[in-house]
Amino acid sequence: MLPCYFRPKLKTIILNSFRSMKQKFLTLFLLFLSYSTYAQMKAIPYIPAVSPEDAGFNKDSIIALTDTISKFKQRDYRGLVVIKDNKIVLENYYNTFWRNHIHDIRSAGKSITALLLGVAIKDGLVENLEQDVYSFFPKKKYPSIHEDYKKVKLIHLLNMVSGLDADSDNPKTMGNEGKWTAKDEWVNYLLSVPLSSEPGEKWVYADINAVLIGAIIEEKSGMSLRDYAKQKVFDPLEIKEFYWYTNAANQTGAAGNLYISTLDFAKLGLLLANKGKWGNKQLVDSEYIIRLLSEHSTAIGDNNRFADGYGMLWYRTKRKFGSKEVSYLWASGNGEIIWWWFPKKIW
Repeated sequence: MLPCYFRPKLKTIILNSFRSMKQKFLTLFLLFLSYSTYAQMKAIPYIPAVSPEDAGFNKDSIIALTDTISKFKQRDYRGLVVIKDNKIVLENYYNTFWRNHIHDIRSAGKSITALLLGVAIKDGLVENLEQDVYSFFPKKKYPSIHEDYKKVKLIHLLNMVSGLDADSDNPKTMGNEGKWTAKDEWVNYLLSVPLSSEPGEKWVYADINAVLIGAIIEEKSGMSLRDYAKQKVFDPLEIKEFYWYTNAANQTGAAGNLYISTLDFAKLGLLLANKGKWGNKQLVDSEYIIRLLSEHSTAIGDNNRFADGYGMLWYRTKRKFGSKEVSYLWASGNGEIIWWWFPKKIW
């Protein structure tokens, strides 16, 4: 299986908006690769269907939106799902793609790994984000672990400020993914990567950070991250079809390599909007979700022209929509995959 950065381009957008007092929210998810037609599907548990008009949408606006998608010259849309007030308002698929087709969300999968850390905290596998990486890996089991990991905390990994000698844009760095993704076992190698700067000082995008988060969950749970995700999140959300690359040593590629359907990706956005709750069950630690939504590190600087900040494996941006200024967070991956989440109404 090729690493995520070698796979075909695609683009994903999730727009999620809700009213905090009344728990109103909208999840708008666009995963586009090709054009097709709209079709109603059978009901999904906890997300019944409702017409756009009954949901308060302007009919002409919906027609204009779908017409724009159909005329997109690159014709690379795969699907459109709109969810408002926990109800599916619109579900369209394009070209030969359908509800059950799974797609590579690439590095947007890092944000799923961030959610799973919140599950691990709820399960008591992780105490808090100030724990150092060294404390999770016994020296006897991992003799190659570098002493520098005593300085690297979970929050450093989540904010891409670990200080490790790893840079996705620099293949010469020891922790660059090109040095280890093809290995049958990569955790021992990753734990030997030293610091190149002090943790917390410099933002550097590197897959090693998310993969170490996944490795910690695997070490504490005794399961691959793939299996942990299935048991703790995917099964409760009835995400039945997915693929997450896992090597021969049962270590999952937590920085990406996750294939999932348009609708199921939207469900994960809905889980975030509901602060980690699905139906009547709390799947993700609620305090962790609050931290995820509010964490804002400006260390990213000018590294991404679309982002004002970064935190918990999510990008942050503030933009004006008409007369309203809105702060939002989004996940991103190679091939222009974008997952937007808006914390309040913008229309």
